[in-house]
Amino acid sequence: MLAKTYTAALQGLNAMPVTVEADNFDDGHNQKCTIVGLPDGAVRESQDRILSALRTNGYKTPGNSIVINLSPADIRKEGSGFDLPIAIALLISYNLLTIQKSEQYMFVGELSLDGTVLPVKGILPISIKARELGLTALFVPEENAREAAVVNNLTVYGVKHINEIVAHFSGLSQLQPTIVNTREEFYAQQYTFPYDFDEVKGQENVKRAFEVAAAGGHNIILVGSPGCGKSMMAKRLPSILPPLTLGESLETTQIHSIAGKLVKETSLISQRPFRSPHHTVSDVALVGGGNTFMPGEICLAHNGVLFLDELPEFNRSVLETLRQPLEDRVITISRSRYNLTLPCSFMLVASMNPCPCGYHHHPTRNCVCTPSQIQRYINKISGPLMDRIDIQVEVESVPFEDIAKAPKGEPSATIRERVLRARQIQNARYKDIAGIHCNAQMTTSLLQKHVQLDDQALNLLRTAMKRLNLSARAYDRILKVSRTIADLEGAEQVQSHHIAEAIGYRNLDREDWGI
Repeated sequence: MLAKTYTAALQGLNAMPVTVEADNFDDGHNQKCTIVGLPDGAVRESQDRILSALRTNGYKTPGNSIVINLSPADIRKEGSGFDLPIAIALLISYNLLTIQKSEQYMFVGELSLDGTVLPVKGILPISIKARELGLTALFVPEENAREAAVVNNLTVYGVKHINEIVAHFSGLSQLQPTIVNTREEFYAQQYTFPYDFDEVKGQENVKRAFEVAAAGGHNIILVGSPGCGKSMMAKRLPSILPPLTLGESLETTQIHSIAGKLVKETSLISQRPFRSPHHTVSDVALVGGGNTFMPGEICLAHNGVLFLDELPEFNRSVLETLRQPLEDRVITISRSRYNLTLPCSFMLVASMNPCPCGYHHHPTRNCVCTPSQIQRYINKISGPLMDRIDIQVEVESVPFEDIAKAPKGEPSATIRERVLRARQIQNARYKDIAGIHCNAQMTTSLLQKHVQLDDQALNLLRTAMKRLNLSARAYDRILKVSRTIADLEGAEQVQSHHIAEAIGYRNLDREDWGI
């Protein structure tokens, strides 16, 4: 008997509907199971898991040969999520289960040998696709149910065991749909952070730089000796960033769902992601790809922060892959099996020592590096990449006396209020421009429109450009940062002191920096 069930296969960040067809017949030989439709290794191995699970739970299957077709046949099927729909199709084929209007249901899940339904990756995009298709219900592993249930207008059932599905459709017992109050849970968790800027003693200039970076969405690099607090302050940046919108959260959760990075029982990611890959990361791990597609760190940092600690220690070829994503905020991955364009709009936060020994410009410790060694160390980061970092800040060590006597710093909540006011100005400014949400995303034409300099400010910028020998891209960065500083002040026009502060955030461009 021919039977059909329905599921979905992941294609990048999206899901594609898949029809599972199962047919069993007696060909006079020993039982043989064949799966066709471009299955990968995990799908081909599913036949043994499924048949064992059915036998273990007392479903008597005739010794017929089985053909399972995954349609459309020209799309590669990967992962273990096809176990459950194949098992249901086999039960229908063996007349052990009847499902009326089976085309209205979608099944996803992995089976263990005892019939337990195990969690799989990518449930959220599959749930979105099920709603787009107008299906009645989606059956998923119980651990994935909350993730799927964030999609409204779709009934989601969390399943622990295959017997629960059989009992549900046989009328013996009814599964209860999973209901998630998406908005309530999302907004309840937005303002709870593990780190706060009030724990930072001193470093007022660096905290100001972080405030400017957060207000305009600017990339920032911190340069300072070991132990001066670079990583400590970088980890606190999410606490002053604007909260995620529901749309941003859904997009971010979708990426993490496909990568299998969601915490158990998570519905939506409510805080901006903070990704900090080790400096030994490969280019594929950073940008994504592989034989079986996986989102890279820049995609996992989408709508959040990518923190690269000890930037010169990263492989140079890895760092160069960031150049295009930093400009376009999307990454196109071309492989023999697929061609995908993925979102990766993130804030880059980097840190580095000023020299190989780490103590160049240190107030109390002597640097043992020569000027040529310092220059070679800095040159590990290419000029084009450094030009894409808007704010360059030198971080000095805080003396013990200041640490001991310094009062508690300004809390993140207070800083975030100023950041939000500046972002509101920018949202109003760019409300009619698609893809532009903050000053860091401004194009050249928008800079010309929204950054009008008077003679004093223009002369100051001209002098800095000549003295520091800045590139045209660095010129644009200074204008963008100065626009953000003016927005924090609530000023309509960019003035000379805004330009002066923005120029002060180009520390590595000074001719005497490495001396």
